[in-house]
Amino acid sequence: MSEAGAILELREVTKQFSSHRAVNRVSLAVGRGEFFSLLGPSGCGKTTTLRLIAGFDEPTSGEIRLNGASIQHLRPYQRNVSTVFQNYALFPHLTVRENIEFGLRRRGENDCARRVAEVLALVELTGKEARRPPEISGGERQRVALARSLVLAPDVLLLDEPLSALDPNLRKQVRAELKAIQRRVGITFLFVTHDQEEALAMSDRLAVMHAGELEQVGTPEEVYLRPRTRFVASFLGALNWVGNVGVRPEALRVSRDSCERGRLATVMRSTFLGNCFHVEARLESGEQVVAEVSRMADQFFAGDTVFVWWRLEDELRFP
Repeated sequence: MSEAGAILELREVTKQFSSHRAVNRVSLAVGRGEFFSLLGPSGCGKTTTLRLIAGFDEPTSGEIRLNGASIQHLRPYQRNVSTVFQNYALFPHLTVRENIEFGLRRRGENDCARRVAEVLALVELTGKEARRPPEISGGERQRVALARSLVLAPDVLLLDEPLSALDPNLRKQVRAELKAIQRRVGITFLFVTHDQEEALAMSDRLAVMHAGELEQVGTPEEVYLRPRTRFVASFLGALNWVGNVGVRPEALRVSRDSCERGRLATVMRSTFLGNCFHVEARLESGEQVVAEVSRMADQFFAGDTVFVWWRLEDELRFP
């Protein structure tokens, strides 16, 4: 992403707290209309980065630009960004409608009724505007929080792990809804998550953070298939290490017949996961590997002697 096409830019942004450096010289460009994710483990600096963009914290050094203008000196309400918080931060005593129009009324804007009606339809909550947050489901509360931000028409919508409070099945449903809404409104979403599957499924591009720094930026396919560091490779999914070579479980092949590249191995266990089996095996060299095998393929059992192999192009190598 070139700076010319970016709606949001971070230039050498650092945040130093008294005890540690949470963000270290992060430079990033997010495109207009992009669904962009910051992905990383707890404590990696992703939420601090979001707070710096929102204006809740001030960078120690560096520059944050929105639509080409520096904003790091502006207060949160002076920046045309809006935040959906992890706990949604809804007012329990206000109705759905009152929660959504709260920001509009604080701004003193006109035509609130029309704009609220439009965003209620967008998030499919029409007919529930008189209910209060305790009277609706977790997924609906998440959509109210989203609507409250969308109605303000921000340049960038910041989302701080907004799906983490939902149960796993509902998370998958809501993430599909969230992606569809982003496509319809065309607003830039900056989505913070520690969930690899979420980031891969929803993002146009993503940045993997580790220890306050950006490890890699790219499309989900680029980052998953061509990771630049061992950390990115390991964090983005399961990985087998055979010597200095990394191989994803889905790239491993298991066969009872020998082949040119096959390595002799003994099956330790086979775990049924519905759509596939995870076959754990110990290579003759002593290394343990896990292969993802289709449930439609041959079954393998503990004690079986097998051959494990993979294609050269599926190897991940790092310095």
